[in-house]
Amino acid sequence: MASSVCTICLSLLVLATVTMAATPRKPVDVPFGRNYMPTWAFDHITYLNGGSEIQLKLDKYTGTGFQSKGNYLFGHFSMHIKMVAGDSAGTVTAFYLSSQNNEHDEIDFEFLGNRTGQPYILQTNVFTGGVGNREQRIYLWFDPTKDFHTYAILWNMYMIVFLVDEIPIRVFKNCKDLGVRFPFNQPMKLYSSLWNADDWATRGGLEKTDWSKAPFVASYKGFHIDGCEASVNAKYCETQGKRWWDQKEFQDLDAAQYRRLSWVRQKYTIYNYCNDRSRFPTMSPECKRDRDA
Repeated sequence: MASSVCTICLSLLVLATVTMAATPRKPVDVPFGRNYMPTWAFDHITYLNGGSEIQLKLDKYTGTGFQSKGNYLFGHFSMHIKMVAGDSAGTVTAFYLSSQNNEHDEIDFEFLGNRTGQPYILQTNVFTGGVGNREQRIYLWFDPTKDFHTYAILWNMYMIVFLVDEIPIRVFKNCKDLGVRFPFNQPMKLYSSLWNADDWATRGGLEKTDWSKAPFVASYKGFHIDGCEASVNAKYCETQGKRWWDQKEFQDLDAAQYRRLSWVRQKYTIYNYCNDRSRFPTMSPECKRDRDA
């Protein structure tokens, strides 16, 4: 056991010392009200430190959530989140981008709570043209309830990258040449919410929310948005090709980032739709390209 722990620690140390050429510029922390507004159950949001930190509360009556004031077409979006502590089974904390139409595009972080002592599951998904079913699930290499960690999405015309503390955990590349739709011309808002999903979230709905542990609280700060703001009907970004996320170094991961992604895949991935032949007898084209990366 001690040898295993040492190996994990060594792996983390090596990863932490790697310089990433394509690391996005350091986010500037701003107060909640600059970029976001509450969307429902306003009395279940608590503001701390002048609005630089907020808490979302879930009880047996309702959860709550918030959304960005603007719509964005490409950019870098991040949030510092501390998840619900203790027995969080049945709860879901979500942070995602979504467009506002029937054939919507969506880029999801969903944190699935668990019984006390069992690890959180981080599920990611990508919807294009209203079609999702691209779930991947991982365990995190830390306890997300003990402290704030940074969850970010880099979205440009070449790829979508999901990052946890600057470590890429998933890449969804633009595979339009393979006939796969890519979120390209529908501006999206950012959303976050804390809600009850005990019909599916924990062990497929077998573990129900224990309301005696309510209220459940998730904490947020670092409300960073660096994106091209656009109208709901915009088909392109006015500064397309000119922003930092469009430049060559952000059109693909670098070698160090691919090593980190491989580390996550090998050690922490517990489900990947690309490998699920019961649901998808034929592998999706983007999966084949991803494996070749």
